[in-house]
Amino acid sequence: MTTQTRLILAMAAWCLVAVALVLPLVWLINNRDWGVALMLAVPFVVYGLMRLGRALESWARASEPPGSNRKA
Repeated sequence: MTTQTRLILAMAAWCLVAVALVLPLVWLINNRDWGVALMLAVPFVVYGLMRLGRALESWARASEPPGSNRKA
């Protein structure tokens, strides 16, 4: 798998996770009376998304081990 393909997969995975986390969180904050209390969780969600992005980037940019291009 090329580095460009891995970067595209990492970006797509991060976007899916970000939408899956942020969209319900924003909906709950906006539509529920107790949703305002969820604003305390927002910095942790953002921090987790930043950590996930860094982990996915390091996975995407990792070099392949030597000899991995051999055909079986």
